[in-house]
Amino acid sequence: MTVLHASVKTGTLLGVESVAVDVEVEVAAGLPAFTLVGLPDAAVQESRERVRSALRHCGFDVPNARIVVNLAPGPVKKHGTGFDLPIALALLVATGQAPASWVDGVFAVGELSLEGTVRPTAGALAHAATAARLGYTLVCPEPTPSPSSSVPTRAIRHLSMVRRPLAELPSTLPHASRPQPRQHDFSEVKGHAVAQRALVVAAAGGHNVLLIGPPGTGKTMLARSLPSILPPLTVAEREETALIHSVAGVDEGRVLAGERPFRSPHHCATVAGLVGGGSPPRPGEASLAHNGVLFLDELPEFAPSALQSLRQPMEEGEIVLVRAHGRIRMPARFSLVAAANPCPCGYLGDSARACTCPPHRIETYRARVGGPLLDRIDIICHIARPDPSELMGGCEGPTSTDLRAVVSLARAYAECDGRRPSSGLSGTDLLSACRLGRAVRVLEGMARDAQLSGRGITRLLRVARTLADLENSAHVTEAHLAEALMYRGEDAR
Repeated sequence: MTVLHASVKTGTLLGVESVAVDVEVEVAAGLPAFTLVGLPDAAVQESRERVRSALRHCGFDVPNARIVVNLAPGPVKKHGTGFDLPIALALLVATGQAPASWVDGVFAVGELSLEGTVRPTAGALAHAATAARLGYTLVCPEPTPSPSSSVPTRAIRHLSMVRRPLAELPSTLPHASRPQPRQHDFSEVKGHAVAQRALVVAAAGGHNVLLIGPPGTGKTMLARSLPSILPPLTVAEREETALIHSVAGVDEGRVLAGERPFRSPHHCATVAGLVGGGSPPRPGEASLAHNGVLFLDELPEFAPSALQSLRQPMEEGEIVLVRAHGRIRMPARFSLVAAANPCPCGYLGDSARACTCPPHRIETYRARVGGPLLDRIDIICHIARPDPSELMGGCEGPTSTDLRAVVSLARAYAECDGRRPSSGLSGTDLLSACRLGRAVRVLEGMARDAQLSGRGITRLLRVARTLADLENSAHVTEAHLAEALMYRGEDAR
């Protein structure tokens, strides 16, 4: 028996990227065996049984010979079940049961059932990006390339379709429509004019926000309404965000439609759950909120280590995981909205119920958040319980559509001025952007009276610059500084 050989491209996920892998199959005379080499994990090792069974159910011959599958490059750990389809294709081509067109210039990914159905795997968009970069045709069960991607695709739902020429396969397959959840609208929020204004400022400048108030005052509803006033994702943002969701196995349909992500992890979330990790490394909630909103309800209830792990993405907009095989970078530029009770019982300063917490418990409760995290929050808004007359009143506030237009205009003004969002400004860039003029004397007085630190002044100026953008003002005025100081609350320093 002559030695038979064929190879095809596939990919393995590493962080939010797909690393190209060559699947080489050799069939030679010898004792019957099916061997995989090239650092396959347990899921890849199990592909031998799935491939054998799928081939038999589809009427293909499994050679009674020595089969060796090499996954190159060797030093890269191979993860997941997406190797089933490329192994089967290479084996069929090597044994002459399928034309060479099924492996020439093909990037194949898919899991096989025992009867030959090809199932989708996580990371379709990441694999599509790698296939496009290499100039290959993507073959997988549900090709979902990004909107601007020009990668040619072929959809395969069953291994028996290999009997047809590759060119005859459809480039897409119909998907069942998914009902879109209804977004919260700001017109439904009543009695919180100051908090609504604070969130508009946060949306315009990309600021992080902390909402403090008793239970039942509307903190969660306010936070969930924030994405509705953010501008839609740009095409580049859609591609980047959808790729992260695809790798994590999260439905990317709403992101591809332009909706900004909103992630709300439970307060029991671990460090790996928030910033990513595991083996293989997968994106965490911070990366899934990229270009959107990360909402942390009951902020002091999170583990201090989990909260401190957010410092890097809040500062740099990305997460760097250091592993033995190298550094893995995952995007994580989000707007943080946190909500907290003022004390353990939740009723400190509440007009309807008295607080029962001793002072030392209140201090311990607040200290759980930590100063370094608070230093990265520009807006702190205290929310009081609204009066029943405000809740029952028929007058509605501005809609999310109206507020989104205001936010978009403010962002456009900053962009025309050659600036990035105010939350990313610091040092001389921030001072030159503010153009304080005579207002510098007012700022000096505020700094003395409120005992502002250097960080406190920076946070104040960032918010003031955003307030000026909302009014299309080139200069930060005394009124902007006064309103910005109000958003610092008791934590002005």
